[in-house]
Amino acid sequence: MNNHSDILIAGGGVVGCALARELSRYACSVTVLEQAWDVAEGASKANSGIVHAGYDAAPGTLKARLNVEGARLYPALCAELGVPYAQCGALVIGFSKEDEVTLQELLDRGLANGVSGMKMLSRAEALSLEPNLNPAVTCALLVPTSGIVSPYELTFALADDATLNGVSFRFGETVQAVRPQADGSFLVETGRGVWSSDTFVNCAGASSAVLHNQLSDLSLRIIHRRGQYYLLDHPAHPPFQRTIFQCPSRMGKGVLVSPTVHGNVLLGPSAEDIADPEDTATTQSGLDSVMEKVRLTWPQVSLRTNITNFSGVRAHEEGGDFIIGPVSGCPNAYEAVGIESPGLSSAPAIARELAGRIVQDRNLSRKEQVLPFRKPAIPFREMDPDAQQAAIRDNPQYGNIICRCEVITEAEIVAAIHRPVPATSVDAVKRRTRAGMGRCQGGFCSPRVASILSRETGISLLEITKNGGNSYLLTGTLTEDADRRDRT
Repeated sequence: MNNHSDILIAGGGVVGCALARELSRYACSVTVLEQAWDVAEGASKANSGIVHAGYDAAPGTLKARLNVEGARLYPALCAELGVPYAQCGALVIGFSKEDEVTLQELLDRGLANGVSGMKMLSRAEALSLEPNLNPAVTCALLVPTSGIVSPYELTFALADDATLNGVSFRFGETVQAVRPQADGSFLVETGRGVWSSDTFVNCAGASSAVLHNQLSDLSLRIIHRRGQYYLLDHPAHPPFQRTIFQCPSRMGKGVLVSPTVHGNVLLGPSAEDIADPEDTATTQSGLDSVMEKVRLTWPQVSLRTNITNFSGVRAHEEGGDFIIGPVSGCPNAYEAVGIESPGLSSAPAIARELAGRIVQDRNLSRKEQVLPFRKPAIPFREMDPDAQQAAIRDNPQYGNIICRCEVITEAEIVAAIHRPVPATSVDAVKRRTRAGMGRCQGGFCSPRVASILSRETGISLLEITKNGGNSYLLTGTLTEDADRRDRT
């Protein structure tokens, strides 16, 4: 017998989870099929975390409209979900007369898109705001409504809220084929079985064009564009208060230098088109290209505090714009294809638009009751000393620091393991709590995290994974090895 859900969503990234949350407010069954072993495993975890204001996209495009709409939703959404967000602003800097022309074009474009507060700055004004800029800067565009967010923490919160209100998440389910049926329904084949649904929604990121081409009378092509990053440790004195961009190019918004919501400094990304959407390796040439451009912004940059490098692959549809809405030529199928930057910024608005169309077409009724979202507790490291002592009195596990780099307690790790969409691997705990994200990158705390996972889930330590699937941390025990030697 097939598994059935009224609505199937392929893809558990930020757009798929935001859509699932919107649809969870209506009387229908919703299931998210995700090929990885957690949400936010693709581009949603490996991006710049910038909530773009909306000055870059061409007026009249979906990117322009949904970027501005989405960015305006962020402050209230993140406050409701307890997700770190800051409207730190941005500067786009230039070094020549040609750059000044480009910045004026961006200003005009932003005004046409409805972005408020932008202003052209002179060299002196730019250096007054950000003294660590390259003194060779000649002009800058100030964008005060630009923000930063933790993209994976946002996705976890969206998924948790959706789950509390009835959405089911199924992991390790790669959608391989979607087959429209004569009655307007769908059979969806994954690597683990077959699903049926009345409505199918393609939010599959890098694989979105593949699924689109199985359904539509119009063919699409995704170009896989890899971006590589440096992440620096928490500086004692942040070099920049704002996100610093250089003038954009046809490959993207360019290399940035930005604070993160957790106090790190992010450098990147590179931009290179690759054949394999799963190739998230970092390369010396890619990282060198990042540093070459970063030094133009920040000549004093040092990599002595670099704690990790990573890369993400964004899905660039060759037409250049988002493709959102009903699938051409296939009733009851919907899609969000080509969701690259400003996809994170646009995600709340994309979800509202898609959900609104589905609700209208399917004549869905709103639920009488929606369970309120319980925001995660304030991180222990952010509590004042009195609050920390109170937390320890209420729950002694707060007194056991597991990750010393990021000051993460046993209580926080246990809470992550028991969230509505639970952390089931060491990396899942890391992204929900930051245990392992500090300067030692889990070198000291990973064994303790694995032990807590085993204790709380009842799963043998031998079955605990780094990141789901077959990424086991251990291969056996010393006792087993001794027994094996004795038998031989």
